[in-house]
Formats: sequence, C-alpha cells, structure tokens
Amino acid sequence: MKNAEIHETAAAAKFRSERGSRLIKQIVKRYDLYLMLLLPIAWYLLFHYGPLYGLQIAFKNFNPGKGILGSSWVGFDNFQRFFDSYYFWRLLWNTLSINLFSLILAFPIPILLALLINEIKSKSYSKLLQNITYIPHFISVVVIVGILTVLLSTNGPINMLIQALGGSEIRFMESAGWFKTIFIGSNIWQNMGWQSIIYIAALSGINPQLYEAAKMDGASRMRRIWHVSLPGIVPVIVILLILDIGQFMNIGFEKILLMQNNLNLEASDVISTFVYTTGILKGEYSYTAAIGLFNSLINLTLLLLVNRFARKTSETSLW
Repeated sequence: MKNAEIHETAAAAKFRSERGSRLIKQIVKRYDLYLMLLLPIAWYLLFHYGPLYGLQIAFKNFNPGKGILGSSWVGFDNFQRFFDSYYFWRLLWNTLSINLFSLILAFPIPILLALLINEIKSKSYSKLLQNITYIPHFISVVVIVGILTVLLSTNGPINMLIQALGGSEIRFMESAGWFKTIFIGSNIWQNMGWQSIIYIAALSGINPQLYEAAKMDGASRMRRIWHVSLPGIVPVIVILLILDIGQFMNIGFEKILLMQNNLNLEASDVISTFVYTTGILKGEYSYTAAIGLFNSLINLTLLLLVNRFARKTSETSLW
C-alpha cells in the first residue's frame, strides 16, 4: 500500500509539473495576449480589491484625523445601530420591493422582445424595431428624469389627458404610491432594447434545421418558439438571472436620487440613497460602511444560493 501511495504521489507531482510547464510555454508563446490582461487586472486590483482594506472602518469609529488604523474599534455597534433604527425596515422593504418587482416585470420583457424580433421575417422592420428600442438606453439619466417630470407634472400632457377625460389631476412625481411604478416602468422602457441584444445573439446561434424539423412536424409558430427558441436560450437566461440576483440589493441611486423628494420619501428611500446622503453628505463613514457591507453580504449570499440551485437543477451556472 505504501509503495502504491508513493507512486500515486509521484505521478500527481509529475502531472502538476508537466501542466505548469505547458502553461508557461503557452504564456511565452502568446505573451502579447497575456500582456493585454495586465491593464484590466490592475484596474480590478486597484479599484475593486484594494478598497476592501477600508471595510474595517465598518467595525470602527472612524476619525479621518486618526486614520483607519488609529480609529477606535467598536465591533458590531454600527450594525446594531442600523438594525435598531426606525428607518431600517423602510429602507429594506423599499430596496427589496423595487428589485423584486423589477425582476418579475422587467426581466422577461427583453426575452419577449428578442423572440419578437427573431420572428419578424422582414429585415428592415426588424432593424427598425431594434433601433427604436435601443435608443432610450443612450439617453442620460438626468434627461430621462427631466422627461418624466415634464410628462407627469400637474400641467403636463398626461394630467391634461386625464382631466379631458373627466378625471382629476394626479401628482405623480410627488406621490409615494406612484414612485415605484414610474421608476420600474421607465427602467423597462429605457433598458429593454439594450438587454435584448444578448438574447438575439443567442437566438441567432440556434440551428435553423431545428425550426425546419419542427415545421415539418406540423408545429405552429408558438410551438416552435416554445419548443425550439426558448430551450435554445435557456442557458443564457439562467446565467443572466444569476447575475441579476447577485446584484439584487443594488439600485443605481442616481435616478432614484433625482426623482426623490420629501413627499415620496416613504417609497423612494432605499439603502443606496441612504448611504449616499448619510455617508457622503453627513460624513458618517463608519455607519454607512457597515450598511454597505450588510448590503453586499446579502448580495453574495443570494448569488451563492442561486448559483448552487441553478447548477443542481439546470446544470448551468457561473461556476
């Protein structure tokens, strides 16, 4: 037994040595391609992994004059302060609800749009539809909010139409009840075309013979979509769903901040805007660092759980 174990260890060491030498030879042979990796690697190290050093201020009473190392250690006091605050549940609910409704409503729409574009036989109409749906993605967030403000103001065209039909004016932008609907709806309009690109690319990679075979078997267009198109892009859907859930607690605060006011704060106050207003504007760095770390840990947990579930059920995952 001992001799067998010695031989197995020696064989494993030899295999690792050969694999290492092959890797070195490959790097030397294609050094120009590997040199191109230096810039993105340096960017990630400096701007993504380097700032992780500063996360320790979440467990300290950070004083800029004393620096990170000189500041006093307070443990989980900052986390406890956040959990005990009266606005904790409001921030958590607003963040979760906006992302959950966005996932339910916004995630399927680019898939449906890609299927629609794929089924249009006329190339000119297909290109026209793609261009119309792509353009809003390139409009600035500030411009988008400006358009919403003009359209939904009390003197705007939407309220003028409502009043012409016999209704009373609605203060859309000042109403907490309308905030999430406006925010999610405008996000769908702005991003559905751009997000459909990857699905259109996946659909173009499906073997056309599968459609011909389904058509010869008498399958209708809806049957071909259901049994050929959708299964062909399921791996892409799963990967993008995992990535979206991995960012579940993150909301781009710029648009919310621009739409936010004192009258809709009950529905628009989310973790990202609270971190900005409290941490940056008020200078409570340790407190908001703890909130941001809490937010990131939820994202990491969701990513790991969903990735594991996807790997077991669909055999498609990030790793």
